[in-house]
Amino acid sequence: MTLTFLFAMYLALGAVAGVLSGLFGIGGGLIIVPVLIFTFGLQGVSAGVAAHLAIGTSLATIVFTSLSSIVSHHRRGGVHWGIFRLMATGIVVGAVLGAWTASLLSGDMLKLIIGVFVIVVALRMLFGGSPKPGREVPGAPGLMGAGAGIGWASALFGIGGGTLTVPFLSWCNVRMQQAVGTSAACGLPIALAGAAANIATGWRHPGIPEYSLGFIYLPALLGIVLTSMVCARFGARLAHRLDAVLLKRIFAGLLIVVGIRFLF
Repeated sequence: MTLTFLFAMYLALGAVAGVLSGLFGIGGGLIIVPVLIFTFGLQGVSAGVAAHLAIGTSLATIVFTSLSSIVSHHRRGGVHWGIFRLMATGIVVGAVLGAWTASLLSGDMLKLIIGVFVIVVALRMLFGGSPKPGREVPGAPGLMGAGAGIGWASALFGIGGGTLTVPFLSWCNVRMQQAVGTSAACGLPIALAGAAANIATGWRHPGIPEYSLGFIYLPALLGIVLTSMVCARFGARLAHRLDAVLLKRIFAGLLIVVGIRFLF
């Protein structure tokens, strides 16, 4: 496959990820990572490297997409900056550890872990399961600890953390608008720390393709960023016109198929 064809494919992936992200209110990483793993396989990238490269590239795209999301939520007063500052401290440490953990795992093990995670998220979309508000926002140690855990898992899966941060903040009685906005803000330190760590752990790694910066594949990064940011707005508008419950069921079914594909 030529680089031109691959770049067009990454533009299309960014468009699809953006639309689905806007439709379902989830981070694009949940869509980007599985598709990139398949795409890298078609390119002939080593199976031992494809999952690491997909995670690193996904985190790098979130650096750019989270910026526009933060601005949008901040203008509406949707970011609780006090909570963000405390969580961000733990997030940076956790994200670096998460990227380091991923670098220690084999490609097959990473695929297995991602497959399980995708299926769990899909089942939660189908049957609910978000914790009901049951406690107050913890103090600094609690928020830093939660941030570290969320950062670690997000860097391991290559996601922005929204599927973990929003339920946690909602459980802590943060109103939903601020939970979503603060989660969007938390995506930036997750992505920055995770992407930087993937550059370091993948630097001069044998098996990475040309045009890579560590475990970040630059053509995919550029193509996805160019279209996902625009198409996310379209997806958000579309969400208000379509049956959200039916769409979530369809998408959850798709995620289950993807997760099973990774498991077997």
